[in-house]
Amino acid sequence: MTILLYDLVGADAGRPYSPHCWKVAMALAHKGLDFQRVPTRFLEIAKVEGGISKTVPVIRDGDSKVIDSFTIALYLDQTYPDRPSLFGGQGGEAMARFIERWSQLTVHPFVTKAAVLDIFEMQDQDNKAWFRPDREAKLGRSLEEVVAGRDAGLAAFRASLEPLRSMLKYQPWIGGEGPLFPDYIVFGALQWARVVTSYQLLEDGDPIADWFERCLALHDGLGASIPAAA
Repeated sequence: MTILLYDLVGADAGRPYSPHCWKVAMALAHKGLDFQRVPTRFLEIAKVEGGISKTVPVIRDGDSKVIDSFTIALYLDQTYPDRPSLFGGQGGEAMARFIERWSQLTVHPFVTKAAVLDIFEMQDQDNKAWFRPDREAKLGRSLEEVVAGRDAGLAAFRASLEPLRSMLKYQPWIGGEGPLFPDYIVFGALQWARVVTSYQLLEDGDPIADWFERCLALHDGLGASIPAAA
């Protein structure tokens, strides 16, 4: 049975961009499970599966409905133990929790600063009317003021990724010899940036950029199948 993945999009239904939805898409592909993306805009989330969640991703797997990207990954490993593991055991789950918090506290804030205006421009008119006041209230500034600070923060952001950069000198993936859910967590954040903005977060030749290219090629090029922002 095909699993439904409710996936965040803007005006263009063919450009899913949510970092959390990308984690789940990569996890489903890692498990070798058939899935269908259901394009979902911000103002449509409240209608997903009877209003089960205020955010996406949400999956429907037969009679099961699961919310939250990390919870979905745990569900997939528990429900389909005969397929490749996303965590490699309890230690991997614990490591993934750390990676998730690191990504959301280190990578996500700068992507927001770099790309929030681009994300706004991706929306249709109804969602633009919702997005700007919602995000400006949360960020405490206009979208234009937020983005104006990205150049000043770029060097510090790149430096903050040094733990990942250094680790990749010892092993090809965060998961070790092969990718695991922690790789998909960080990939999701960088894929978010790749799809929504042409602003260059990583320098050419950065080992993280090389790792990201390998991630794009995984699972028959699932990540690369969505073109980068022009």
